[in-house]
Amino acid sequence: MGRNDEKHRKFVQNLTPEERLLILLRDELYGGRWDYLRQDLEDRKAGRPYVVKIASRIEDDLRRIERLEAYEKKYGINLADYMSKESEQ
Repeated sequence: MGRNDEKHRKFVQNLTPEERLLILLRDELYGGRWDYLRQDLEDRKAGRPYVVKIASRIEDDLRRIERLEAYEKKYGINLADYMSKESEQ
């Protein structure tokens, strides 16, 4: 296991439940695309039709998405790869 893998696992272990949910929703409902999830939240905020009802606050989720997406882009990874039970040990 590389040093970066351990860094990413620790990052994932420190994610809030809301951040974890966003990663799961992104992968399950939006084909792994942050831009689709972000657009859906923006549509919901604007009162337009949206795909899924997310219980948490939209502005907070949009900030979480920015943080998670920036981390993935910086390291060229998919955080979902580090969320499996075996990688959280």
